[in-house]
Amino acid sequence: EVQLVESGGGSVQAGGSLRLSCAASGFTWDDYSIGWFRQAPGKEREGISCIRRSDGSTYYADSIMGRFTISSDNAKNTVYLQMNSVKPEDTAVYYCASTALCTAQAMGVVDAMEYWGKGTRITVSS
Repeated sequence: EVQLVESGGGSVQAGGSLRLSCAASGFTWDDYSIGWFRQAPGKEREGISCIRRSDGSTYYADSIMGRFTISSDNAKNTVYLQMNSVKPEDTAVYYCASTALCTAQAMGVVDAMEYWGKGTRITVSS
């Protein structure tokens, strides 16, 4: 059974940093990607970043480009999202999900994600 478990959420002041983790288990194949999504109150879930396990290729949405960095430790089956210079508009529940492709197009189709974690909440205060 595939499981994705997020951790690292919490409260932070604007300009601060957080690191989220997504621990993956149960995959029986190696060529998958992990994406990070977020859903702010009253808004749709949006894909913000992903990384492909096999070659480390990445995607970043414009909203987080230059501030967030995604990385993967394949030995630990864990994907990280380093969040720097956070803003109040980054307040949301953050989810990781698995997908076959790590592209801007793929990250735009939320319903096409295969497996989801339960999410971790981040609150950024001004």
